[in-house]
Amino acid sequence: MQPSTRAALLTWLLAGLTLAAAEEKKVDLKVGDPAPVFTGTDERGQPWKSADHVGKKYVVVYFYPGDFTPGCTRQAQLFRDDMNKLVARGVEVVGVSGDTVKTHELFKQAQQLNFTLLADEDGGLARKFGVPLGKGGEVRARSAQGQLVTVKRKVTAARWTFVLGKDGKIAYKNPRVIPTQDSKQVAAFIDKLEKK
Repeated sequence: MQPSTRAALLTWLLAGLTLAAAEEKKVDLKVGDPAPVFTGTDERGQPWKSADHVGKKYVVVYFYPGDFTPGCTRQAQLFRDDMNKLVARGVEVVGVSGDTVKTHELFKQAQQLNFTLLADEDGGLARKFGVPLGKGGEVRARSAQGQLVTVKRKVTAARWTFVLGKDGKIAYKNPRVIPTQDSKQVAAFIDKLEKK
């Protein structure tokens, strides 16, 4: 290889690495920032587009580590139990984890959840919100029919909750979510917003 060709190749490779590093730059959303525009796949295998929901109501996007794990199950149950109150306040809830569409379907049935779950198998949605990701995991659980199933995920998101306001901006960000308090804290925040 000619020295000039080698230099050109090296320059090209370095430019590619710089571009890749820039693309991997950590997102740090703050309250007041525009909400990311995203599309996910729900537990029925259907596309869920943020553009169809954000700006029309409050949208709670909560990231959680995984279906069928104790803290995540309790968090989901409490959102389920508080759903009537939240809907009455104009709130839509969306749970996001690294689980598959099939796992979300099983989890939703087993826990009788009344809100959308989005599969984020590669962590792309979490990265759009700046939510830290860890390695995947595996858990054994019982389906709604009582069958023992093993569910695996490739990535595990940190437990963070966002409220996207009716103006399409981040209204609330909680990177230190306590599963048993999340739905109540979100409801209290929405109440405060509505009183303004």
